[in-house]
Amino acid sequence: MAPSESRGAIRIAPTLRRTSRTVDTAALDQVVADLAAHAGSWAATGASRRAALVDQVLTDTVAAADGWLADACRAKGIDPRSPFAGEELYAGIVTFVRMARVLRDSLLDIAREGRPRYPGPVTDVPGDRLAVRVFPASLFDRALFAQTMGEVWMQPGVTRAEIDAGQAAAYRHPEVAAVVCVVLGAGNVASLGPRDVLSKLFVEGKVVVLKANPVNDYLIPHWTRAMRALIDAGVLRIVGGGADEGAYLTGHPQTGEVHITGSDKTHDAIVFGTGTDGARRKSKGEPILDKAITSELGNVSPVIVVPGEWSTAELLYQAEHVATMLVNNAGFNCLTARVIVTHSAWPQREAFLGALIQVLTRIPTRLAYYPGAGARRDTFVAEHPDALAIGQLEPDSLPWTLVRGLDPGHLSDVCFNVEAFCSLTSETALNAPSPAAFVDAAVEFCNEAVWGTLSATVLVSPRSRRDQAVNAAVERAVADLAYGGIGLNIWHAMVFALGTTTWGAYPGHPLTDIQSGRGVVGNAYMFDRAQKSVVRGPFRARPTPPWFATHRNALPVMRRLLAFEAAPSLLALPGIFAAALGA
Repeated sequence: MAPSESRGAIRIAPTLRRTSRTVDTAALDQVVADLAAHAGSWAATGASRRAALVDQVLTDTVAAADGWLADACRAKGIDPRSPFAGEELYAGIVTFVRMARVLRDSLLDIAREGRPRYPGPVTDVPGDRLAVRVFPASLFDRALFAQTMGEVWMQPGVTRAEIDAGQAAAYRHPEVAAVVCVVLGAGNVASLGPRDVLSKLFVEGKVVVLKANPVNDYLIPHWTRAMRALIDAGVLRIVGGGADEGAYLTGHPQTGEVHITGSDKTHDAIVFGTGTDGARRKSKGEPILDKAITSELGNVSPVIVVPGEWSTAELLYQAEHVATMLVNNAGFNCLTARVIVTHSAWPQREAFLGALIQVLTRIPTRLAYYPGAGARRDTFVAEHPDALAIGQLEPDSLPWTLVRGLDPGHLSDVCFNVEAFCSLTSETALNAPSPAAFVDAAVEFCNEAVWGTLSATVLVSPRSRRDQAVNAAVERAVADLAYGGIGLNIWHAMVFALGTTTWGAYPGHPLTDIQSGRGVVGNAYMFDRAQKSVVRGPFRARPTPPWFATHRNALPVMRRLLAFEAAPSLLALPGIFAAALGA
């Protein structure tokens, strides 16, 4: 979840195929050689043995969590006793633990029955597609995520028999998986690199060298402690360094695959090279990378607000909901809400935007820890000098920034084409003759005018859905939005968080127009032809979800949730609920 920087790129992509300083190539050669020596035996390792390794990772991650969290808070300027520390614990550690646990459970299923057992059912959905219910999978899921449901939608034409037959391909054809994969980790969310490791090791069966992003290389000791069992097994190595080390690893003759979580510009530099030669090769479709690459490259994430009659409590709740989508991780997420799409004729449009501003006013600004944030914000404000700054502009932090009233016909607007990757969001209002027509227009606008295909959210009240035309339009939106992760009444970040859903771009991007990337992570049920994942939630959850930025008791909740996700127990639920009610 890092910035996507096409069309007005700001960051400098790394130089490929050569280095500007000394790289310890001998050490990197040894890392790759060690992994290559284990690639074949790892591909043939049974699911039971792998499940035992994940069990140890769960134990070791919980043991490492306090130090990991303390250093992350220090690096991001977070008071370690504040609710923002709870946010960091959840996104940075709890989601990794949850993903490890659900993968462990799938591995045990493979050992017993040959494939992971998903909860189901499998249903027909529009477009000659099937949707597989993957959440909730247990009474625990139902208790902790009330009225929440997640599905993985398959690509058109996949049959029910092919869903099952396609699961866990690396366990049916282990010889194909004997590959060294270079994972170039993201620099923003602490769980991203480790989650990518889990996907490559346990879903795809490849051994991994994880190169940390320089922004969060302070996490290497904590990752090493948490994943010591995988390192000791010879299937994981973790290294630091910058673009030069990354270039050496991606070009290494013994590495067979690359996975990057970062920007599309970095992706293109790896695949085609840089400068005029790189641009020429890209235009001709002539990659210099001679191996497979998967990627997650960001998005200008839209939030479609379906007009309706909202109560005051609903307005406030959804204002807090959308504010959370902006302020989480100080806005340094690929799944941050970047374009709020409203109906120009909605009578409550101004009330909603006013409530959003009021909520942002109450939330303290954050340390702008990610390099280049100020310059990125300046680029947007230069094009929109009327942007509203909320909070103080200080040397080490940025205000929450809202650009209102974008012209939806100005398709070259920077807000539609470049991921801000800072504490900035925008709003545009579409003209349409009815609420149902607005939903259809919003889907077309997001699919055609907004950059990227990673994730999107639709917000619609139950009262609006009683209108058959609106309800039908909303279901069309879920079906037609060309995004890899869709949230209906719940932030699309939950597609990332659940682990059993797939997380990645909508499939189909060629290397020459990569947009949000290729491939998926998560995917604990190990499907091979997923198209997208959809998570549906209640329009107004009670109590307020602890991942809301306005939840005052987030840290105690997330501490309890960490222990629960590592080892679910009925005895733990009352404590989690009691802490959550302390909001």
